[in-house]
Amino acid sequence: MKTVTPPHTHGLPLKVGTRGSPLARQQTATFLELLRAACPALGRSEVFAEHIITTTGDTVQNRPLAEIGGKGLFAKEIHEALAARRIDFAVHSLKDLETVLPEGIALACTLKREDARDVLILPPGTAVDPADPYGALANGANIGSASVRRQAQLKYARPDLNFSLLRGNVGTRLAKVENREIDATLLAYAGLRRLGLADKASVVLSTEQMVPSACQGIVGITVRTDDVKLHELLAAIEDPEAKAVATAERALLLALDGSCRTPIGGYARLMEDGSLHLTGLVARADGTFLLQRSALGPVADAAALGRELGRELKLDSPADIFAP
Repeated sequence: MKTVTPPHTHGLPLKVGTRGSPLARQQTATFLELLRAACPALGRSEVFAEHIITTTGDTVQNRPLAEIGGKGLFAKEIHEALAARRIDFAVHSLKDLETVLPEGIALACTLKREDARDVLILPPGTAVDPADPYGALANGANIGSASVRRQAQLKYARPDLNFSLLRGNVGTRLAKVENREIDATLLAYAGLRRLGLADKASVVLSTEQMVPSACQGIVGITVRTDDVKLHELLAAIEDPEAKAVATAERALLLALDGSCRTPIGGYARLMEDGSLHLTGLVARADGTFLLQRSALGPVADAAALGRELGRELKLDSPADIFAP
């Protein structure tokens, strides 16, 4: 990581926008640590001010995202604060950020990816075989989840399972299983690891058992498009591998043009020879249809790789899957 000079054109403190969940604040703390390491002049505590922003997605917890406006609801109010210059940076879980950003706002930086896999959460003491993790679920078990992607893949593997809406922060979801209000749930391993709760995972699912959400485990930083100094500052902490895989996965999403009702998975990784391997998935929420394909290409063609795989998946899937 190279050392850079601070953005002198900005008044202090530099204002950082974030959602208020423990995970969001932990991701923000990690981001600021990286900035201070890259720019020692920003090491003083008074240089940054954290602004907690409550989004519509945080406020409305009793309805699926698709019913209240979709993925962008975790960023709408943050975008507005950035555009109005009430904040200078915004920190996002990149999987929650829409593929087309509002005019004047840019994704300026992607941080090193945490483990992108999903985990199955079962009541304490439940025996589970990693080779057959879903075998630990009783016939007709009630799975709490708000993710149509997870629901579709699990229903495809186990049509007998039932699902109930479960939203809220990581602690809330873990408690529902521990108290046996639901039989199981699925979470992102990245979030558990960042919160020091990795031991809560009953089993970590491979990316073949459960294709992750596009950009799961990646933190993205947005700034105003014309903020040249901050773009330069953020370039010093961008992770090239995260940028490559995020580019491919977000291009896949954009090509599929699915809504929050469309189960879509996307996972890219760098191979030993330096090429980029991308897996895409499209399914029906009820598990009656699932199509998964992979593609391989140069890192420099990450966006094209995502677009082409997305086009192929869409062409070979039933049209009703992508209905608004």
